[in-house]
Amino acid sequence: MQREGVAEISGWKTRTMVFFLHRIFALTRGMTLGVRAACFDDEGRVFLVRHTYVPGWYMPGGGVERGETVQAALVKELREEGNLELLESPEIFHVYQNRRASARDHVIFYRAKVRQSAPRLADREIAESGFFALDALPADVTTATLARLNELAGKAEKAEIW
Repeated sequence: MQREGVAEISGWKTRTMVFFLHRIFALTRGMTLGVRAACFDDEGRVFLVRHTYVPGWYMPGGGVERGETVQAALVKELREEGNLELLESPEIFHVYQNRRASARDHVIFYRAKVRQSAPRLADREIAESGFFALDALPADVTTATLARLNELAGKAEKAEIW
């Protein structure tokens, strides 16, 4: 996994969308908080999603809403993005600041063992998804996804910035 990935927030459309969304969030939230997980199946494959609105393959996750616990947000996002169910309690791996999105954004990153209740069909948010062997990841995996997988494997020190 020692390769370059696709930049997570690149291209004028993505940067513009993130810029405007985070301006809205700045008015409605003091800080933004997200959850994301490296989800592994019984075969040791990692689950990745490709969104319709940003380039590259990501680990599933999303924002924590007001009044929602991070655990509830994780369960919701895994269900919504992959029809994934936790097989055991997820392990918090690290907390990162996500400066690419905003200086106010943080991500709680988990390691989780999951099963998929049904294939995740494409829709307006998720273009495609699936489980991938760590030595057979899609070509356009994001840089941050590769970095997190290397950290999980002990091949890199945990970073502070997503």
